Amino acid sequence: MIEALGAALSALDPNDRIAIAFSGGVDSSVLLDAAVRVAGASRCIALHVHHGLSPNADAWLAHCEAFARERGVEFDARRVDVSRAPGVSIEAAARDARYRALDAMCAMHDVRTLWLAQHADDQAETVLLQLLRGAGLAGLAAMAPGSLPAGASTTRVRPLLHLLRAQLEHYASVRKLRWIDDESNADTRYARNALRHQVMPALAVHFPGFRDALARTAAHAAAAQRLLDTLARADMEGASRDEGRALAHDALLALDDDRALNLLRYWMRTLGFVAASSARVADALRQLREVGVGQDGHRLRIDHAGHALRSYRGLVYWEAGESSEPADETALVERELSELVWQGQEVWHLPQWRGTFVFAVVDATTALDVAETSREEAFETIPVSVLQRASLSVRARRGGERMRIGAPNASSRTLKNLFQERGIPAWKRDVPLLYVGDELLFVPLIGVNRTAVGDASPHGEARVRIVWREDLLIA
Repeated sequence: MIEALGAALSALDPNDRIAIAFSGGVDSSVLLDAAVRVAGASRCIALHVHHGLSPNADAWLAHCEAFARERGVEFDARRVDVSRAPGVSIEAAARDARYRALDAMCAMHDVRTLWLAQHADDQAETVLLQLLRGAGLAGLAAMAPGSLPAGASTTRVRPLLHLLRAQLEHYASVRKLRWIDDESNADTRYARNALRHQVMPALAVHFPGFRDALARTAAHAAAAQRLLDTLARADMEGASRDEGRALAHDALLALDDDRALNLLRYWMRTLGFVAASSARVADALRQLREVGVGQDGHRLRIDHAGHALRSYRGLVYWEAGESSEPADETALVERELSELVWQGQEVWHLPQWRGTFVFAVVDATTALDVAETSREEAFETIPVSVLQRASLSVRARRGGERMRIGAPNASSRTLKNLFQERGIPAWKRDVPLLYVGDELLFVPLIGVNRTAVGDASPHGEARVRIVWREDLLIA
């Protein structure tokens, strides 16, 4: 035990502090006690996560704090809410919540290294579980001795990964440690517990060296996965768009199935998604091939991790929501020039949007006739004074924009809602937004924002009617 922690400690800067993930069970109690002996209490901080899943959770929190204080170790804890949504594994939800809380506490205490108490038996259980679930190499690689998860600033280290559970229990007995027993660990309805209590003892009888064999399997899988990741990074260089948030549809489909699937899995990991099943990733690639490059991707029906896979204008990306909902291309589409300023021309061509704004002046007499004939039609024209109030500019949609149409007392609504209400297909919603100053003025396919124009009827003032025409409609 002391040698294992000494080796882990030697890899750190002498001034680095160490966070210990401390549940209060025998494994983490051994880790914390040994860490204090090896590194000293002043370099350690014990971090506890209160899941609230057990009626004994408060008592466990008190025990953990007392255990740490007895050894002169700083202690911190955080309470989390564990999702119990249908179809979500409580084990997985608790694990995700725990790691988020631990990372947050590490950041708060400016600690960059987190020690975890997983050992060789845990590693063997993980490999078996992944095998039984039909996981790929990333799953079989199981737990790495050290890792820095994507987007995290805390390195997770497992210094006990080569030690057996029996060795930890022996240490705890010799040191006369007190620990807590989580009653859920005996519940064999959970897959890991069933393996631990029913399968592993039988394996130990017939295959005494199974833990080492499974550890070698994990190491081989990890090495193979690193090679696949190297290949995926090379493919990503040619396919990545929008700083990795999207892939070029044609570059993805140019790869054979094995490389394309490998790229999709790697890309999803870089986005922070939980691993998808092989069937789901294969179905995503199949649908992307059926859609084809440059075709409307609204028929895609792939949902994962609260996101929907989309294909639009040659790009493949994930958008929050369900694939049964109309897409909102504002989640991805950006312009090289995010804002263009009007110079007063009557015909304003915008090649970035493949279309043109036409400003048709309505003289004062005509404007007054229109107002008397049709109030609604009058509001589709804009007083010249409004156009002169500030500079007129065009901007790309970024999501969340609102405008008011209809009756004077109508409330503002999002553009996405208005597009949906009018039945405008998702792939036609990428339109330029016309602003006066910082206020939204006009949206093609929807009309004039009454909030910007006001509800007063025109009184002889010249007005302008704005028309958006796609390039195909320009003579």
